[in-house]
Parts: sequence; C-alpha cells; structure tokens
Amino acid sequence: MPIEDPMVSADWLKSHLESPDIRVIDASWIPPWSEASAPGAAKRLYSQAHIPGAVYFDIDDIADEDSSLPHMLPSPEKFSSRVRKLGLGDGHRLVVYDRSGFMASARVWWMFRVMGHSDIKVLDGGWQAWEASGGPVDDMPPIPGERHFTVRFQNQLLKNFTQVQQASSDEQTTILDARPEGRFSGKDPEPREGLSSGHIPGSFSTPATTLVDSSGCLKSKQELEDILGSHLSAPHLVTSCGSGVSAALILLALHRLGRDDAALYDGSWTDWASQPNPDIATA
Repeated sequence: MPIEDPMVSADWLKSHLESPDIRVIDASWIPPWSEASAPGAAKRLYSQAHIPGAVYFDIDDIADEDSSLPHMLPSPEKFSSRVRKLGLGDGHRLVVYDRSGFMASARVWWMFRVMGHSDIKVLDGGWQAWEASGGPVDDMPPIPGERHFTVRFQNQLLKNFTQVQQASSDEQTTILDARPEGRFSGKDPEPREGLSSGHIPGSFSTPATTLVDSSGCLKSKQELEDILGSHLSAPHLVTSCGSGVSAALILLALHRLGRDDAALYDGSWTDWASQPNPDIATA
C-alpha cells in the first residue's frame, strides 16, 4: 500500500478542526542553549496563544526521568498514562505542531509512531504557517476527557548506543546526521557544554535545515529526492542529531519519500559523545 504523506497543511487543518476525531497537539519547545530559553517559556507561549482545542505536550516532561540524557523516550506505561490524561487515544487522528518550524513536533510524531499510533500528522510550517493562513487562535486551555491509549510498541523505530555502534560499521545500515555541517565535521563546537563535536564513524551529514524550504515547510518530494535519493536504497536507515529532536525531521522527509521504516537514535550525539573514549570522526 502507498505510504501516506506525514504532513498536513494549515488549510487542511482549518477545514477539519471541528471533526470529532481530530485532536491537535502543541509541542512547542525551546532548546536549552537558546537565548529565549527559560523554565516554562514554551508553555507560556502556548498559554498565550494556541490552535483552539490543542493540548500541550512537553518533550522534556513526557520523558524518561531516570536517564541523564535529555528528553529520552519514556516507558510505554508512562507515555500511555500521560497522553490518556491529555485526552489523546485510540480512534483519534492527531495533528501536532510547534513554534520551531516543526522540529519538536517531528519528534512527537515519531514518539507516537514508536508507541504504535500511526494516525498522526505534522502541521507543515508549524505555528507560523497557521498564523499566516489566518487560522483561529485561542488562549483558553481545553479540558480533555481521558481517553484510552493502547500501546503497540514498535521497537524497530528506536535505536540505542550499542545498536548504533554496531550499525556504524555495518554496510547494510546508513546513518544520517541532522546537525549543522560544522558540528558534524568537528569545526564548530557543540552547544552542550563538555561535548566534543564530530560525528559517528560512517555517518553522513544531512543538516535538517536543508530539508525545509524558504517558507518553513518540508521540501517537495523531488527536492528531497535530490538530497536523500542516494540513501533511499539502503536496507536500514538510522537518523541522529544532537539529542534526538531534529533527527526526527529527517524521518519526516524519508517518510514523504516512501521510507517509513527508518529508526531514530534516541540520545543521539549527546549519548555518543558522552561515552567513555567515544569513537569520533572528523572532517
């Protein structure tokens, strides 16, 4: 069966916003090294204005609190419990957006897919596209009714350090890195203090910014084919980035091109470069 596009437009969402099975998620997130970063800053933006009916999903809160790494995927039990309370569950068609184009929303899209909920789309262009389209805005938080969420864990969409370490020398696996080229090559520093820059041996630089057009939307299939086409025939695809957020944007692009089986290295470079004596390539 053909793979559905992972994105929806602002106009599509406007015309379906009142559909009884549609639920909208605001996944706005501000990277901790950003000048705009402050405790609760992203949620305050949500409180000031959001798409009507949208619930707020915090990737730093719905996460594995026992891990020293940022916003790691939580256990299925925790994920299910949290999204049930947000009124998100079985039978719902989910649409997720954020205020950083769709970087954090791409991660939330991936999280739901790992947990077995494939009926989820990302708002192309994010909050900026919604505002530009004249979509309605609300500042009142919804009061969702709890909804049952059935987890069907898709472990093939998730990779850890040991698996990626093995994959880095496996000719059957291609690893795509979403960080800027300067960090990939080791020329520029990492934003997280104490981390060396460079890349996983054998990986390919695929900056997330190259996958987005000038309007802030995911590039067309033809444009993405020009960027990713040489990797599409790889038996196995894994994406990585700084901490597992922008890597999900590569997953969106691959999905648009018909590869819905690519996995994400959760923890990504933060995990890799934090290992004892990590194997780091440069140039």
